[in-house]
Amino acid sequence: MAGNSTAQRSADGETARRAGAKWAILGISVGASVAAVLTAATSGLAAFYARQIVVPVGATEELEILHVSGFDDEMTVLLPADDETTVNGVYSLWFDEGRGHARIGNVIEYDPTSRTVLREVLGVDSGDLRAARIGRWNGTYYRNPQALQVPSEDVVLHTDAGDLPAWYIPGDPSAVAAEDAEATEKTWAILIHGRGGTRAEGLRAVPTLRAAGISSLSISYRNDPEARSGSSSRYGLGDTEWLDVDDAIEFAISRGAERVVLFGWSMGGAIAFQAAARGRYKDRISGMVLDAPVVDWFSVLDEQARINRLPTPIARLALEMISQPWARWITGLETPLDLNRMDWVTRAAELRVPVLLIHSDDDDFVPSGPSHRLATVRSDLVTMPRYDKARHTKEWNVDAERWSDDVRSFLQKIVVSDREGSASVR
Repeated sequence: MAGNSTAQRSADGETARRAGAKWAILGISVGASVAAVLTAATSGLAAFYARQIVVPVGATEELEILHVSGFDDEMTVLLPADDETTVNGVYSLWFDEGRGHARIGNVIEYDPTSRTVLREVLGVDSGDLRAARIGRWNGTYYRNPQALQVPSEDVVLHTDAGDLPAWYIPGDPSAVAAEDAEATEKTWAILIHGRGGTRAEGLRAVPTLRAAGISSLSISYRNDPEARSGSSSRYGLGDTEWLDVDDAIEFAISRGAERVVLFGWSMGGAIAFQAAARGRYKDRISGMVLDAPVVDWFSVLDEQARINRLPTPIARLALEMISQPWARWITGLETPLDLNRMDWVTRAAELRVPVLLIHSDDDDFVPSGPSHRLATVRSDLVTMPRYDKARHTKEWNVDAERWSDDVRSFLQKIVVSDREGSASVR
């Protein structure tokens, strides 16, 4: 009996050990499966975010147009109140999938109870605003040079990415002092719009430039809405688009320009930095005016990941994907992007031309911190007046007079420096 009992206990123990081993193996298998699923999910989210960064997408109309009243020059529009629509200034309201365009003025009334805002309609340039139900709010105030009622010419830039449309707008020499006329006549401004925008974005600078006697070339570039080559288009975040700015400078030189000032909005600022550092005609660049520029892509993409509640490991993996050869099949990029080369806080010592940085501190798309850091470490070249209530690239929209004064003062310093330089050479 005792022997049988001992044998039974031994058998029971072996069964238990086998069962334990089975569950241990199953536990390892389940753990590995969960880890694999989590890794796949992380990689999938990172891939999605990486593609969002580099794949051009069309602008969406999501702002509800609640009511339009009045006639002709006395129209008003009622809109939902948000961080954009409640800021005074002049803006664009696009509708009917971009075919309709209205210029919107200051706030007339804000109702905190209904969370609505009533604003002036300064003019409807195209479309039927009364029939519109949704629209898109942005700072691109003039839709084309005709809206400015100034002379202009449609031109084409011939680049390795194909033919790119641009607008040439001559300066007004009659508005310039005689001693500055020669310098301003030979100075052109190259206007570089931001990611997802069009060449119309830069037209806000034209009145200021014409009054300074400076001609403007408002350009499109590879991968923007006017120059995409199907679904294969990918943004280079400035790492490739600067080549088109180089061709724009070449065009300006062919028309008599001796020097240029680069104007860049948002990603257009990142493009301008690269053209000034790497271009064939970098020695022709006298200065840069940068509005809410991307000075450092790491800060921008980290901030966007935070806003979208994307965990840091996923955000970091996404950045790795757009900057490493192994992920080209995921992102669709022909060449990985060098984000370090586009970090101008780190590269501040390489800056070689005067820069006017205009960047509102409440910008929630491109943080102003890197702009401030660049202005601090290169105070010898960088001027940065403080703006704090203009959101992203809307400093002109909020206060066109102040924006113009800051730009005019900066341009005058460049013109004087060029004039004195020319005199010393003679």
